[in-house]
Amino acid sequence: MKTLAERFPRPDLVNRINLMAKTVGGAAELISLEANEMIEASRRVTGLSDFGERIDGDWQGRLKGLVASLDAEADLNVMGRLQVRQEILRCLQSRLYLTKKITEQPEILNEEIVEPFIITGTGRSGTTITLELLSQDVDSLAPIAWKAFHPTDDLGDEATLLRLTECEQDLWLDVCPQMAAIHELRSDIPDECIGVQKPSFGGMLWWVLHDVQTFPMDPEAAMKYQKVVMQVMQFEHRKKHAGNKVPHWVLKTPTYLPMLDLVFSMYPDAWIILNHRDPLKTVPSGMSTLAATRYMRSDREGSEQLLELAGNARNDMMMDVYRRRQAGELPQRFIDLHFSDLMRDPVKALEGVYRQAGKAFSQDYQRAITGYLAQKPKGKHGKHQYLPEDWGMDTETLEQQAQDYIESYQVEKES
Repeated sequence: MKTLAERFPRPDLVNRINLMAKTVGGAAELISLEANEMIEASRRVTGLSDFGERIDGDWQGRLKGLVASLDAEADLNVMGRLQVRQEILRCLQSRLYLTKKITEQPEILNEEIVEPFIITGTGRSGTTITLELLSQDVDSLAPIAWKAFHPTDDLGDEATLLRLTECEQDLWLDVCPQMAAIHELRSDIPDECIGVQKPSFGGMLWWVLHDVQTFPMDPEAAMKYQKVVMQVMQFEHRKKHAGNKVPHWVLKTPTYLPMLDLVFSMYPDAWIILNHRDPLKTVPSGMSTLAATRYMRSDREGSEQLLELAGNARNDMMMDVYRRRQAGELPQRFIDLHFSDLMRDPVKALEGVYRQAGKAFSQDYQRAITGYLAQKPKGKHGKHQYLPEDWGMDTETLEQQAQDYIESYQVEKES
């Protein structure tokens, strides 16, 4: 197999910055991730001190656990530590500004989130394009990236926040240009929920980005923080639109799959859109995505460890959901959406989603779907190449592992 360095060659400038660490005793000597220092820096920069513990509990304990895990396990290079430090500082300051906003306008916390669409499924099964297309409905609301990164306007107006968010995301492409073909990063399109949850320091994105085995994730705290961000966005949305109509939310992350009980406890009337795709596509694609994401921040190869993460866990989770649905252990609020159907006829596939959820599917929304896709042709940023064999996987074994899932959900094979 190719090494990660061969798969994702870095620009010369990135290599030089990372090599600088060898002259001073390591990346940690150049970029500090000391939690108390970053907390104090955020207080100093903002002039604020209330980080909103009432929102999601012991955020500080989670932050310190995250930093300890990053230092002990993630093997971050200089660029990795620089990115992490910026992200933690941004998250800390977002917490301060968010707490200030809900303190000044406590009525925000009275906002009710009604019947959200929550998209999940295995990674790389089409959840991102589903999110983007569902968010084209004018009656919907999704966590647009710039607003997810900066829930308040303390750093400037919308144009400023768009630019600041784009800058942070573009750095990913500067470090790993191949990421453009894997996952589009833009500040004006919806962000995945784990991005919204990041300032809780309990969400899954920290694990996705880094090899942090002992990081103390707290999904409930992460979702509590996200809900307050949603309440702020909904409050502002209703003020701007005539009639103060409550929009239907569109949310997405594959990491909801193993925590559906928690999802329903927070949003009992949610519609779960369960995406399906041929595992011979999703598993190697997921491996490639996770490898690229982690290699941006660490020189560690780790292909074998990534292969262990792939395993059969994806199929097992989907089959667990299937069995629980069949047994009536989960609410009957699932809508199955197949990637093959979505690619063949997006309008028809999404009209089916709306019909099952009892929502009106307008002609304006139909035109919005068609218009959005016209501006987003397949392969716009290059082609993401992946095969099972490229990652030390055996196609026959993958097919055997996925057989129950494919038959139970009648998943169309793409190969």
